[in-house]
Amino acid sequence: MSGPEPGAEDAERETHVLRTRIAGELIDAVRGLAPSSVPEALGRACASLLPDVSGLSLSVLGREAGMGVVLFATDEVAAQLAEIQYTLGEGPCTEAVRLLAPVFASDLTRPPDARRWPLFSVQAAKAGAEAVFSLPLTAAAGALGTLDLYRRTAGSLDNGQVRTALLVGDALSLAVTALDHTSADSGGVVTWLQGAESDRVEIHQATGMIMVQLGVSAEEALLRLRARAFAQGSTSLDVARAIIDGSTDIRQE
Repeated sequence: MSGPEPGAEDAERETHVLRTRIAGELIDAVRGLAPSSVPEALGRACASLLPDVSGLSLSVLGREAGMGVVLFATDEVAAQLAEIQYTLGEGPCTEAVRLLAPVFASDLTRPPDARRWPLFSVQAAKAGAEAVFSLPLTAAAGALGTLDLYRRTAGSLDNGQVRTALLVGDALSLAVTALDHTSADSGGVVTWLQGAESDRVEIHQATGMIMVQLGVSAEEALLRLRARAFAQGSTSLDVARAIIDGSTDIRQE
């Protein structure tokens, strides 16, 4: 029986050291923090571990299909990319959630990436990103959300950068599921995520208004809200707020 290939043990040992270091940095970043400060601390720790990208965002899934909550973004471009994907219902992060696997798009300005997500690719380039890399945050029950990285210019991650990104995604998944995971009062919900849904209250409210006004299902109402946002070059959240304050009437196409 042949032994391990030359260098395989060294590579495995190096990966173990890197995994331990990443987990340690994430733990140190949130140690002693109030629950409300955890998402930003995790996001900043991830950004320091991944210096070869232009920016990143951390999102969790909402209760409704296709809905997400951005917990942290390093900059406006990262925040816009997340909003664009939730508005259009397409892009690397939605596919990463569907596949439960990393999805890397190294050049959104050319096929095949531009062809995979024709609407998202155009909007992402306008926002200032030509490459996007999405890693699902997973647990036993499925996807919890995504860690989304972007670059302002097209280009792939090299092998070392991919390995680091995957290990950061794994460590972040564990952090999301382990930090203050359950308590008698939380009903098994991660308590520092409980407030996340409140950040999407306008979309829930506007979707309900559309359902009543047009007599459609929740899915159809959300699709109509997204369509209006896309037509206006806006985001779902902005359109939802306009519907609530009466400045936009979804019945007027």
